[in-house]
Amino acid sequence: MTMLMLSLIRALAVLIPWLVHLATWLVARSLNMPQPIVHATSMFVFAQVCAVEMRVGKGLWRQLQSLMR
Repeated sequence: MTMLMLSLIRALAVLIPWLVHLATWLVARSLNMPQPIVHATSMFVFAQVCAVEMRVGKGLWRQLQSLMR
């Protein structure tokens, strides 16, 4: 059982970067843009979305705490 789990984890560790590369390549090709620009833009958008989600989450958490008092 342990060997099966290790082999699955190794397969995922190889597969995930390959899928990210494929998705970036497909988006870059569909937008007719260089792949590094698409990759950098996607990382920037990801960081911005995470920042917004954290701000919204903190605001909702404060409201929930104030309702519990």
